[in-house]
Amino acid sequence: QVRLVESGGGLVQPGGSLRLSCAASGLTFSMTRMSWYRQAPGKERELVAVDTSVGGITNYADSVKGRFTISRDNARNTMYLQMNSLKPEDTAVYYCKANWAYRPPYWGQGTQVTVSS
Repeated sequence: QVRLVESGGGLVQPGGSLRLSCAASGLTFSMTRMSWYRQAPGKERELVAVDTSVGGITNYADSVKGRFTISRDNARNTMYLQMNSLKPEDTAVYYCKANWAYRPPYWGQGTQVTVSS
């Protein structure tokens, strides 16, 4: 059974930093495309960052480029999102998503990030 568990969310002041983690189990992590999404109140879920698992290729939404960094540790089956220079508009529930082979995508339960003074 595939399981994704996010952690690391919380309340942070504007300009601060947080690191989110997504611990995966039940899949071949090193061969899985992993992504971070977020959903703010009243808005649709949007893609934040992708780690394709191929040659270290990553992609980011324009709104987070230069501030967020996605990474993974295949030995620990864990993906990370380092978020720096946080803004109030980064406030959202952050979800990790796994695309493993040809299976339907798997989602975590989400972790709340609130950026406020």
